[in-house]
Amino acid sequence: MFEVAVICLVLTALLAYVNHRFVGLPTTIGVMAVALLLSLGLIGLDRLGFGSLRQYETTLLQSIDFSDLLMQGMLSVLLFAGALHIDLSQLRSYRWPVGLLAVFGTALSTVIVGYGLYVALPWLGFELSLGYCLVFGALISPTDPIAVLGILKSAGAPDSVKLVVSGESLFNDGVGVVLFSILLSAALQDTPPSVADAGLLLLKEAGGGLLLGGLLGALLFYLLRSINNYQVEVLLTLAGVLGGYELAHALHVSGPLAMVVAGLIVGNQGRALAMSDTTRHHVDLFWELLDEIFNAVLFVLLGLEIVMVVFNGPVLLAATVAIVIALAARWLAVGVPVAAFGHSFNLPDGAWKLLTWGGLRGGISVALVLSLPSGPARDLLLSMTYAVVVFSILVQGTTIKRLVQRVMAGNA
Repeated sequence: MFEVAVICLVLTALLAYVNHRFVGLPTTIGVMAVALLLSLGLIGLDRLGFGSLRQYETTLLQSIDFSDLLMQGMLSVLLFAGALHIDLSQLRSYRWPVGLLAVFGTALSTVIVGYGLYVALPWLGFELSLGYCLVFGALISPTDPIAVLGILKSAGAPDSVKLVVSGESLFNDGVGVVLFSILLSAALQDTPPSVADAGLLLLKEAGGGLLLGGLLGALLFYLLRSINNYQVEVLLTLAGVLGGYELAHALHVSGPLAMVVAGLIVGNQGRALAMSDTTRHHVDLFWELLDEIFNAVLFVLLGLEIVMVVFNGPVLLAATVAIVIALAARWLAVGVPVAAFGHSFNLPDGAWKLLTWGGLRGGISVALVLSLPSGPARDLLLSMTYAVVVFSILVQGTTIKRLVQRVMAGNA
């Protein structure tokens, strides 16, 4: 496993260099694009009779449990690091749009995508149960703020939009994972859960995750406040994140939500009241570097994963339909409410466009679909998920800056 980790890290560093030196895209988008081109090149060589390199890549990827790597390892770090720099006082000002979009927006998007696919797929020659269509809706609805936040910042997007995008994305990861678990259980049992059972499971996982995150954040705050040694304090935050996520898994509560809440507490009360200037500097620098490294590795793996995905004519058509439905669901679940109530939410004109087009999908969607049981349904959902994620990052991610500038020009 150490050898695989070294290979991934070396490859990520090389692709990050190539992107920075020759391509010039934001790091996460750039390394994924270069990795994708590299994989497509190896597929082309394989068809010309030079298949050894593609076989090596396939063997490497098969040795990595991508779902376990992200869901049980990287996600805790990424969510904590993302929440660490969210201003809680500002987030409270936008608690209603963030909460409504993260919870009800994700749930509504899940339903729209699920039923949309259930109606559309038979026209394309595919039979997929409603349960699995809704599972796809749950795994594709959570958004990934990593790639777009840097672009929104560099383009001069309003702080309110950046805050809502980041807040919604941090919380809807946890909501999406809980919905995915409920709907997958129902799909495998082929019987819909009762409203009471689903509500109880949602309360246990989501409520338990929020409670655990609060307790973990309070514990870290107490420990950080009781000493003044930045090496030990950095180590405490790392141990709290990794250990707290494992504890959430053991207690069957939402680890993602726990990490977000703990990150908000440490990033606000902890940074202001429990850290010296020196400690604050080192904690911020440590988590920023960890966040950047993990994100780069994650997006490289996403680019390489194309060799594991099967595409043919009908599947490509189904993937295209999935992209359209996912965008339509994002617009209906997020864009329309923001357009209707944007001024009540204290958001600028045109914010609905940025929130709709800036809702990028990322690694969590791929990790969830890879956790499905093997079979034809998983293969189809994997192809559609990968298509939506690649379109989201490479098309939406590279055009959002121009959209920001156009919206800002319209508001000038």
